[in-house]
Amino acid sequence: MIVPSSNTCLEPTTYRMLGERTDVSVHFTRIPVSRVGLDGTSDAQFDTGGMEAAAVLLATANVDVIAWNGTAGSWLGAAHDHAITEAITTMTGVRALTSTQACLTALGALGARNVGLVTPYPDDMNARIGECYREEGITVTASYGFGLSETTDIARIRPEELLGPSRQVARSAPDAIAYVCTNLQGADVVEAVAAELGVPVLDSVAVTLAACLAMVGAEPVDPRWGPDLAGALGLTSGSLAEP
Repeated sequence: MIVPSSNTCLEPTTYRMLGERTDVSVHFTRIPVSRVGLDGTSDAQFDTGGMEAAAVLLATANVDVIAWNGTAGSWLGAAHDHAITEAITTMTGVRALTSTQACLTALGALGARNVGLVTPYPDDMNARIGECYREEGITVTASYGFGLSETTDIARIRPEELLGPSRQVARSAPDAIAYVCTNLQGADVVEAVAAELGVPVLDSVAVTLAACLAMVGAEPVDPRWGPDLAGALGLTSGSLAEP
């Protein structure tokens, strides 16, 4: 997994989701990321060159799949992430995916065409995510953002702070709710929120791991981390399905 350098959430969350399992191992390397926004400085952090260099390092560990475990593609667009995964596979020969691809694929597998969005980002970024989702045939019915752009601040949002925003976007009657950001601690509340609101809840970190496990034919994570996506994704021992 390629990780934003300032991310303090996804690695411990991934390990907790795997628990004591010994059938798979997960390995990480980082690229420099300190803030996000709709500007060239932010966008430059996510160029394919940096991803390729990180992927080459991971490939030396003989990994079976490489994931860009970040959600920049949700506002930079599907073509951006496709270029990343294509470049990684061309450079290393290893199958690749991104968190945004995993989320869009999961939404498609669940038949969710209307989505409530909860992010740590400012409103302009949420609006751009809505545009990118619309290009993929998904309508954001409502969104909530915490207005943050410094990534170290994002990790300080406590899981319980996502409950109110989740209830708020649920009033728009979405088919699913998505927590978009791999530094947002959403995995810990997906089970409770889904049970209360009666809709599937997808967390970026959990969905990325679920997609990776499906791609290598491994057993899925416990359903308490989100919907049972292993069968729904249709990825067992195959390549990531197109959203």
